Amino acid sequence: MNLGNRRYIITGIFLLFGVIFIARLFSLQVATDDWRAKAAELTEEKVKIYPSRGLIYDRNGELLVANRAIYDLMATPRKVAPFDTVAFCDLIKMDVEDFEESFNKAKRYSRYKASVIKKQIDPEDFARIAEQLHKYPGFYGQTRTVRNYTRGIGAHVLGDFAEAGPKDIERNSYYMPGDYIGKGGIERTYEEELRGRKGAKYVLVDVRNNVQESFDGGRLDTAAVQGKDLTITLEADLQAYAEKLMQNKLGSVVAIEPKTGEILALVSAPGWDPNLLVGSQRGTNYAQLQGDSLKPLYTRAIQGQYRPGSIFKMVQSLIALQDGKITPATRITCNRGIIGCHGAHSYDDLEGAIMHSCNPYFHQVMKRMVEQGEEDSRFKDAQIGLNAWKEKIHRFGFGTDLNSDIPRILKGNVPGSSYYDNIYGELSWAYSTIYSISIGEGELLINPLQMANLSAIIANRGYYYPPHVIKSVGTDGKPEQFLEPVSTGVDEQHFETVVNAMQKVVDTPGGTARRARIEGIEVCGKTGTVQNDPLPDHSVFIAFAPKDDPQIAVSVYVEWSGFGGTWAAPIASLLIEQYLNDSIANPAKEQRILDAEFLGP
Repeated sequence: MNLGNRRYIITGIFLLFGVIFIARLFSLQVATDDWRAKAAELTEEKVKIYPSRGLIYDRNGELLVANRAIYDLMATPRKVAPFDTVAFCDLIKMDVEDFEESFNKAKRYSRYKASVIKKQIDPEDFARIAEQLHKYPGFYGQTRTVRNYTRGIGAHVLGDFAEAGPKDIERNSYYMPGDYIGKGGIERTYEEELRGRKGAKYVLVDVRNNVQESFDGGRLDTAAVQGKDLTITLEADLQAYAEKLMQNKLGSVVAIEPKTGEILALVSAPGWDPNLLVGSQRGTNYAQLQGDSLKPLYTRAIQGQYRPGSIFKMVQSLIALQDGKITPATRITCNRGIIGCHGAHSYDDLEGAIMHSCNPYFHQVMKRMVEQGEEDSRFKDAQIGLNAWKEKIHRFGFGTDLNSDIPRILKGNVPGSSYYDNIYGELSWAYSTIYSISIGEGELLINPLQMANLSAIIANRGYYYPPHVIKSVGTDGKPEQFLEPVSTGVDEQHFETVVNAMQKVVDTPGGTARRARIEGIEVCGKTGTVQNDPLPDHSVFIAFAPKDDPQIAVSVYVEWSGFGGTWAAPIASLLIEQYLNDSIANPAKEQRILDAEFLGP
């Protein structure tokens, strides 16, 4: 054999092996789908293991939020054999049209991956379905957990737990379609702590979709990690009592422990039972709540932006005392030709002005802070003075979210020079244009949480802890941000006049908050009647008690109900009495509040 022939033979051998190899690859990858199907099978049978979500307890260890099992009905489209659609829909209690829409959507998503066909089936219903499910290859149940709210209270604080939407998935790659996420309240704020970590199990299944064994001996499996339990600051009995008192009313209640900033109760009325937004009826119930004209989903306690009314006069007093614009002995004539007033006073000192809520007094107090004579132009002078005033107001937490852990707080409005420039034009306004804010009216807006925090500031004589609802996360304790006090910059000595006046508002005959008196407890309070012309005014009251060892600070806001001393004050006193004494001495006083109804003009 010559060299040329040998070359052809060797080349032919290589070509033959190449053709055989290519033919085999074609057979495996194109002509048959055994390996492709096997790969798909191994991929699709990665079974997600959802962790138990962390539980939520009140400050005394009472369980408020637990978990309960439900089932999602899943389908892997390529494994579904022809079946009687009508009989199957009858079994799972689902309209044929809805089922077909859901199943077609699953096929469009993936024929090899499982999709949810029907969500949140109760265990009792799924037990009935499971007995017949072997007749329908490709369908199976997946266990999930949803929340169970044991007392049905605190919906606005606790928030809700629902399926992650497209935006949630886009923001965080942890979530996949069908996953659940905290949507509001502390369920949202502490989502990462509560959710735990998903696990996975890889399995091999037979043609009937029955699990035969773990894939690769389970070496790829990962265990789910349970979410951390939370202990929150709410006192469950006080929260429930506050919600009871606010039935058939529009408004809010916030109670804070002054020494820590821990929120004891937070109520927005009207509210709802949080269990309404759990399970298969969530969508229907949510739509009803959303369409309710009284807006129960609106959290008035943190999103309601109201004029503070006369309670703001105490802030004016404290800033003016610190700045040396007045002293406790400063007397000002009640000149009702400048601004309206009420009552039989005429020439009060500071304590008397707070007691009588004298409008002309505080008109003049703020005028001294804004018009300081630093510029010849009264417009420029007012601009400088107002901006300096605004900065001091911010130190009381107004115009801020108070660094709280409650989400979606609206900050309110503390107007400065730029605000009025936008309305009237630059250097086109003076104090005479804006003086209504001196008595808590006009463009000044705060929320009820800020009102309660003001009460805590006065109780502490000059500082506050950021109001919060978390007491501990698992075994980690409270986040450090809530352990540092925030100073208002007003010296402690200046608070005594304000505190004494607040006590006299409650205890002195003729005081505007006599209905807030509690036998044996020194209550310090201040009423507010917020103008709402031409409709009925809103009733406002803040208070703390006991005077010399404050345990609780409260704000109450009742819309459309008139004078602060008539409705808000007795509600606050009942809450204080219940918290401190664990009982109510005057059932008639309580019944009067329970019978009252204020649901709009």
